[in-house]
Amino acid sequence: MRRGSTAATRDELRPEYDLSQLKGGVRGKYYRQAIAGTNLVLIEPDLAQAFPGEKSVNRALRLLVSVAHAATSGSRRGGPRKRRLKGPAASSSRQVSGR
Repeated sequence: MRRGSTAATRDELRPEYDLSQLKGGVRGKYYRQAIAGTNLVLIEPDLAQAFPGEKSVNRALRLLVSVAHAATSGSRRGGPRKRRLKGPAASSSRQVSGR
């Protein structure tokens, strides 16, 4: 919806500005560059209470990434291994079924 005519608005430019030299301006020329380095994420209110600032969120996310990386890294070959029990617990855990 358009407002009234633009002639009714007061011109606040100083007389020394030469409008003929202002041609060639492009709206949003740097828009993509400005948003390229921005990553905003909205979190739920209950999480906002747990993480009051960006430092605590970043610390928690870095911890999560390091734990996930450690869990999926090649340090564990062949998957998890079962521990063998030693001592009296080992003999009681080896029960033979009656079938």
